[in-house]
This record gives sequence, structure tokens and C-alpha cells, in this order.
Amino acid sequence: MKIESDAQSLLAQIREYQNKIQENRIGNIRDSNAEITSTGANFTSNLVSALGETMKSVNELQGVSVDAQERYQMGEDIPLTDVVMKMQKASLALEATVQIRNKVLTAYQEIMNIQV
Repeated sequence: MKIESDAQSLLAQIREYQNKIQENRIGNIRDSNAEITSTGANFTSNLVSALGETMKSVNELQGVSVDAQERYQMGEDIPLTDVVMKMQKASLALEATVQIRNKVLTAYQEIMNIQV
């Protein structure tokens, strides 16, 4: 009888530990999901701000390029090489931005095609 009682007590303790382990796993999954959501939100906001800053920079380079072209056409004393360099910088910045956009879209499409 005592052995049976001890076995029942031991079995109850094992079940208790199993329940605690299961609760911890569920809690860890919830914490992990909350962390992933938080990280995803931070990544998204960082990505949006980085893209916004990049677009501002490209727009500024385009504006400098157009301004240099207009000033050269009006006859100001600006070397043609400076005008061409500013145009090339603006062109390269725009091309790089388009390539980055394409890479981001490709990555997004690949992520959306992942089967869970």
C-alpha cells in the first residue's frame, strides 16, 4: 500500500512538472510571437524611414542637376564637366534606388510564397 501511495504521489508530481513545462512552452511561444511582432514593426518603420530619406536624397540630387543644367543654359560660368557630373550622380542615384526597390519587391514576393 505504501509503495502504491508513493507511486501515485510520484506520478502526480510528474504530471505537475509536465503541466508546468507545457505552460512555460506556451508562455515562451507567446513571448516569442510578441517579440517577433515588435521586431517586425521596428523593421517596417526603419525601412520606411530609410526609403523616405533615400528618396529625399535622390530628389535633392535631381534638383541640383536640373539647377546646374538651367544655369549652364542661361550662360552662367559653370564648367560643362560639373554639369555632366551632377547629371550622372543624379542618374546613378535614381538607378540605384530603382534597383533597391526591385530587390525589396523580389524579397517580399519570395516571403509571401513561403508555405507555412
